[in-house]
Amino acid sequence: MDPFVVLITVLVLLALLLGTGVWVGLSLFAVAITSLALFRSMPVDKLLAQLTYNTVTTPEMVALPMFILMAEILFHTRLSASLFRGLSPWTNRLPGRMVHVNVLGCTLFAAISGSSAATATTVGRITLSELFKRGYDKDLVIGSLAGAGTLGFLIPPSIILIIYGVLSETSILKLFIAGIVPGLILALGFMGYLAIRATLNPSLIPSEDIDPTWRDRLNGLVDLGPVVFLILLVLGSMYGGFASPSEAAAVGVLGAVLVSAAQKTLSWKTIRMACLGAVRTTSMIALIVAGAVFLSVAMGFLGVPRLIAGEIAALGLSPLSLILLLLVFYAILGCVLDGLSAIVMTLPITLPLIISAGFEKIWFGVFVVIVVEMAQITPPVGFNLFVIQGLTGETIGRVARAALPFFVIMFIMAMFIALVPDIVMFLPNTIKLKG
Repeated sequence: MDPFVVLITVLVLLALLLGTGVWVGLSLFAVAITSLALFRSMPVDKLLAQLTYNTVTTPEMVALPMFILMAEILFHTRLSASLFRGLSPWTNRLPGRMVHVNVLGCTLFAAISGSSAATATTVGRITLSELFKRGYDKDLVIGSLAGAGTLGFLIPPSIILIIYGVLSETSILKLFIAGIVPGLILALGFMGYLAIRATLNPSLIPSEDIDPTWRDRLNGLVDLGPVVFLILLVLGSMYGGFASPSEAAAVGVLGAVLVSAAQKTLSWKTIRMACLGAVRTTSMIALIVAGAVFLSVAMGFLGVPRLIAGEIAALGLSPLSLILLLLVFYAILGCVLDGLSAIVMTLPITLPLIISAGFEKIWFGVFVVIVVEMAQITPPVGFNLFVIQGLTGETIGRVARAALPFFVIMFIMAMFIALVPDIVMFLPNTIKLKG
């Protein structure tokens, strides 16, 4: 059995299946089953059943549907309006003024959502129309929402970090902690860019006569109360040692129901829509993850990861050169695959390379999430581009051009944490978790 022949077979099969529109999860299963049937004599059916069951029943995977349900419930509340009212009085004196609401709103909502698309959609429902109405530059507004919306993947609780933790057998809680500082730095980077653009070109920002008073700002804090309550409830229960990620996700669902009830948006119709949305999303993700785990094990039996790792090791790349190569590789892959699919299909190969180069699994989790964030705003399949296109009615090309500066900022951030890994590892190495 020649590993090169196996690799070429796998790539051709995968390209054919994905190119003909077969679901990603089913494609991964089909490639694994076909490869094992062609090149190894083993009970594929028993292996498939055992691995699939073990994958979808892990305690970490239990947190996934609960966090998704929480985001679905919050989507039907008035949190987007509360975020806009609460943040806008505090941004008036910043260069760029209210355009920063996109970044700050996405940062706060990311801390209770875990989903990039949900973050961009919820925040953008109110901010886009309000900022357009006030005369803010369209490209600046669209780009800031596209870039900041991706923070839902990095700032905990993150659905992608849960999936990475399951696939790489890494502590979910430590991954959540590791994502905090890079997420905040990335948000500050976005705000810094907006401030510089507004300073260099004041015509992008309309002049406003209204100067919010301190009473307006304090009232804004009241509007932010539901979001702060949920952040403290979910993250506080985890980091305080009172709940595991799975238990904190259940607590978050309860908190989302309470917020929905307080805002008088809770109804049987809302609950039904939220549950159906959570079932659809969870089923899709579980199918992809189970397929990825099965393909990973199959590739291990066939010796493909060992072959690729040996070929790359033979190049004699330095650790930073390897990171740059992976960054470019994932950026190109993001043009044809969504971020989740890119991670689950490549992790069995890239993770051993990263570990052999001396990087931590927790660090690579944050790195690969930043790369996935880039894929969210990469045409033609960047999901956030379609979300914002649906909200604005603009073309994908215009949305992608507006998001390009934020893609560059994320690229720089990925290289920055490669040069200074302690940015990611400081909190996980410092905080002693209770329980």
